[in-house]
Amino acid sequence: MKKNLVSIIKITIGAFIYGMGISLFLDPNSLAPGGVVGISIILNRFMGLSTGTLYFLINIPILLLGLWKLGSSLLFRSLYAVLVNTLVTNILGQLEPVTTSMVPAALAGSLLLGCGMGLVFQGGGTTGGMDIIVKILRKKYRHLKTGSLFLMMDITIVAISALVFKDFDRAMYALITVFFTGRIIDYLLYGGDEAKLIFIVSDMSAVVAQALMTEVKTGITFLKGQGAYHNKEKHIILCVVKKQRAPKVLEVVKQQDSRAFTIISSATETFGEGYKDFFDEAL
Repeated sequence: MKKNLVSIIKITIGAFIYGMGISLFLDPNSLAPGGVVGISIILNRFMGLSTGTLYFLINIPILLLGLWKLGSSLLFRSLYAVLVNTLVTNILGQLEPVTTSMVPAALAGSLLLGCGMGLVFQGGGTTGGMDIIVKILRKKYRHLKTGSLFLMMDITIVAISALVFKDFDRAMYALITVFFTGRIIDYLLYGGDEAKLIFIVSDMSAVVAQALMTEVKTGITFLKGQGAYHNKEKHIILCVVKKQRAPKVLEVVKQQDSRAFTIISSATETFGEGYKDFFDEAL
């Protein structure tokens, strides 16, 4: 019950923030940032319905697709997020926009959309629309990042808005919104999880490993290796640390064995103690 309550709170706050971004920054400035929101803003200029109402109506068939592919739990949370967003967009849409300047509107709108969507995703829901389609794609293609998928889809909607509004400059600002929203989503969903995968080949592997465990407080795994030139067996140190702690690892290795051969690469997703839970649903 506690876990479900936390999820609902995240979804509520996320959907509210998302609706603020649409109603106070993007919609009044005719910035169509892609997805169902962008489609709703475009259609609003030709129909009598509000942007929030159009957003809700377009989401109905997509939510049904989500029910078929992703199950009723996600549908309930997504429907709740869509309803909150619809109400917030329609209510706040009656207020004056915070700014009519394109640059602040695009930056503030992308910040609110990215943060809102990130919170909703963390709560186990979606904001409907392309979120559900992306969620379905992510279940099949885990190597694709959420923000990157949004970016590909949203660019298409932005291109359509340029043709409809006949305003290339406005479309460019909408594209800025799309880009920053995608980066913010990726940061919220993956930024804290991103780690550094480090391999250390040293003739003093035991000493280096002990120093790393003591000073960096990181786990160490020894891999068996053999040098091709001298045919000499070696213990290769493998460790994964948060990216902020990687410089400390290098410092310790340098102190213990300045001749150590060290390889550092990015680990964008890490599962296990201190990182993601294996049983968490993919975002």
